[in-house]
Amino acid sequence: MKHKLAAVALLTSLLSTAAWAGPEIVSGPGAEPECFAPWSADTKYMQWPAKEGPYKIAIVNGFVGNTWRIQMIKTAKAYAEDPAIKDKIAEFKVVSTGTDAPAQLGAIEDFINQGYDAIVTIAVAPDGFDRVIRLADKNNVVLVPFDNVLDTDAVMQVNEDQLAMGRTWAEFVLKELKAAGVTGGKVLEVRGLPGNSVDRDRSQGINEVFAADGGNWEMISVVGNWDDGTTQKVVADAIAVHGQFVAVVAQGGSNGVVQALKDAGHPWVPIAGESENGFRKAIAEYRDAGLKGISIGQSPGLVAIAMKAAISALEGNPMPQLISVPLPVADYTTLEDGKNFWSDLPDNFFTVNEFPPCGVNISGPAIMAKDESDVN
Repeated sequence: MKHKLAAVALLTSLLSTAAWAGPEIVSGPGAEPECFAPWSADTKYMQWPAKEGPYKIAIVNGFVGNTWRIQMIKTAKAYAEDPAIKDKIAEFKVVSTGTDAPAQLGAIEDFINQGYDAIVTIAVAPDGFDRVIRLADKNNVVLVPFDNVLDTDAVMQVNEDQLAMGRTWAEFVLKELKAAGVTGGKVLEVRGLPGNSVDRDRSQGINEVFAADGGNWEMISVVGNWDDGTTQKVVADAIAVHGQFVAVVAQGGSNGVVQALKDAGHPWVPIAGESENGFRKAIAEYRDAGLKGISIGQSPGLVAIAMKAAISALEGNPMPQLISVPLPVADYTTLEDGKNFWSDLPDNFFTVNEFPPCGVNISGPAIMAKDESDVN
């Protein structure tokens, strides 16, 4: 009898372990395909066992030293209060751990051990997360990296195509330069925060396009950390050292690029940059004076899509492993005040926070009413 009871206990333990071993790979299509679009035709689908809500959800941010990250945290707080999901959240916490990968991994592990149902994160590095992924799977926790994603297909992730963004920036700049008869010269590349996948992939896309062009381009690279103040300084230093550039391709800190060029009396050149409201204002103001700009937004609102995806997964819906959010592009020919930039909002406000296919529309005032402090 004791042997039979032991066997039953062992079988129960094994079945329990199997039930808590992470998502299954299933067939598509998934939930809300107009919102949760698969990255490609080859993207696999994942399905977690359905849990009864409401859910405990945590945001584990890393770096918080620029306006994009601050707005992202504010957006997460605003979206957590949106009537569409508010009743589905029992607890909501936000922490920022800085650029130290072990600190971020430790925070994720701590939330898993506290019994949180889903953890949304911007990864400090694209690798090194294997341990926390296994722990999340063991505890049936949905882990959702977004923006700075991981080099793995073991978790559901949300992102825009960073490689395509870099290529689109470079292609725009080359088109404008050739239209002006410029076939060579110094191009300033302003990179983002070192060590993560977004900076790496965008830079790869930018440099691939220029290398394939065949023109006599000299690429000068500086690090702006996606921050206006840092970018303004490094661009000013680059102008002082290298003289004039024929174009600037900036991953972020675009307001700083504009200010540095103005302060130096540098001629307007084609500029590719992010979706800061001030950058779009500047393009609209100076386009007739020669500022031919393109603005592609990596929206802080991606955090809302990641939160929505996490809840959908917890409800037991099939989900794409890699969810693609389209690139929101505007340039000097399409900018319109009140439509894709706002003259009455701050320069450092990121302009893209509406995702109609997802039913997500977070107003600027709702975002700006929040702060970036941790929610413990």
